[in-house]
Amino acid sequence: MKSSIRRSRRAATAVALGSVLALTATACGDDGSGGAGDKGGEGSGKGTITFWDNNGGVRTDIWKQVIADFEKKYPDIEVKYVGIPAASAQSKYDTAIQGGGLPDVGGVGTAMLAEVAVQGALEPLDARLEKSPLNGRLSRNLLDVSKSAGGGDALYQVPTSANNGTLWYRTDLFEKAGLDAPSTWAKFYEAAGKLTDKGRNEFGFTIRGGEGAIAPALDAVYGQTGITSFWNGDKTTVNDPKNVAALEKYIALYKKDTPSADVNNDFTKMVAQWDSGTIGMLSHNLGSYQDHLKALGKDRFRGIPNPTLDDGTRVQVSNPVDGLSLFKSSKNKAASWKFIEFALSAAENSKFNESAGQVPANTDAAKAAWIQRAEPTRLAAEALNGTDTKIVQLPYYLPDWNTISKADNEPNFQKLLLGKMTAKEFLDTLADQLNAAQADWKKNH
Repeated sequence: MKSSIRRSRRAATAVALGSVLALTATACGDDGSGGAGDKGGEGSGKGTITFWDNNGGVRTDIWKQVIADFEKKYPDIEVKYVGIPAASAQSKYDTAIQGGGLPDVGGVGTAMLAEVAVQGALEPLDARLEKSPLNGRLSRNLLDVSKSAGGGDALYQVPTSANNGTLWYRTDLFEKAGLDAPSTWAKFYEAAGKLTDKGRNEFGFTIRGGEGAIAPALDAVYGQTGITSFWNGDKTTVNDPKNVAALEKYIALYKKDTPSADVNNDFTKMVAQWDSGTIGMLSHNLGSYQDHLKALGKDRFRGIPNPTLDDGTRVQVSNPVDGLSLFKSSKNKAASWKFIEFALSAAENSKFNESAGQVPANTDAAKAAWIQRAEPTRLAAEALNGTDTKIVQLPYYLPDWNTISKADNEPNFQKLLLGKMTAKEFLDTLADQLNAAQADWKKNH
């Protein structure tokens, strides 16, 4: 707990230093759109703006199509595209905040949103969105994720797309066993047991035990209990007794209805194992759809949103949401906001997400013909936009969130699977770290 507090304080110190450097750079001038301390201006609504793509290479072609469409509609605005690899996007923004040269518009995912926002680099977008044609046309659930990830006080990111937790299952194996689709948690556990035959190396489920294990585990826990808030006052609900019981039930699948190799499997190994073997179910996001299609063909599997409670209520933790942010230092915010509005229009948001294989934030785009043909994406969109879906907002805004959920507790999750730690010990440890990080964040904000 003490180490967590120390990390938060170091982060707060770095933020303060970054702000000072940004102000200094602004006073001296720079060759870009400015640093975090530069308030920028509305500009003429014409001229050149700079856009940073935070997933350069992977999304370059589709963004260039969107930009070409935009420049055709607005010939008096030129968009300079800069592609940044996803792995270096955070450091690129941090460097520009401190030294100047920020873009007008940039792709900022929820995982990094709070850190960029807390340094004063982003323009609040609530008022602009309220007056925009986009108002009422963006997924309310995704907007809530964006606002929460930015710290909850203002909207610093307009969501463009989301990846949703998906339960992939082998329809051929389910039909052979006479099982219903695993649409509820009761049906999920029933299928996990009935599809397991260790003597034939057949298993009902594959559980993620390696890198990235914490989020899917929390998804399963909150999904089973129906608890809809990550916080009860200033204390996390993660170690609520109901969550402890749910985690005990979930990890009891390990080695009973899952392969023993799962303890070390990240998503790449887990997906490959499911595609090549005789495992009934896999919990992963929409991103692995093409892998399954290539390995199994379209008639041997389905992808549905994670199971619901028996009454049909769906509770899931927030998935990372990608989106566009307007930088406060922009000298041409009017033109920059036009670009954001255009990219989020139904036609362009649909085009972008068809290429990305993700769920559009624009609810009209979510009704596009390609989504109706891609069942996993259609069902994910319906779940994300559904009134029966309750989203538990993970605290992406905490400076220590990534460290706590990865470095600190992924090894503990493996101990949990191996029986070297109880579910209560695991969740109590996680809760202590989160409560300390939350207290430190409130103190500094």
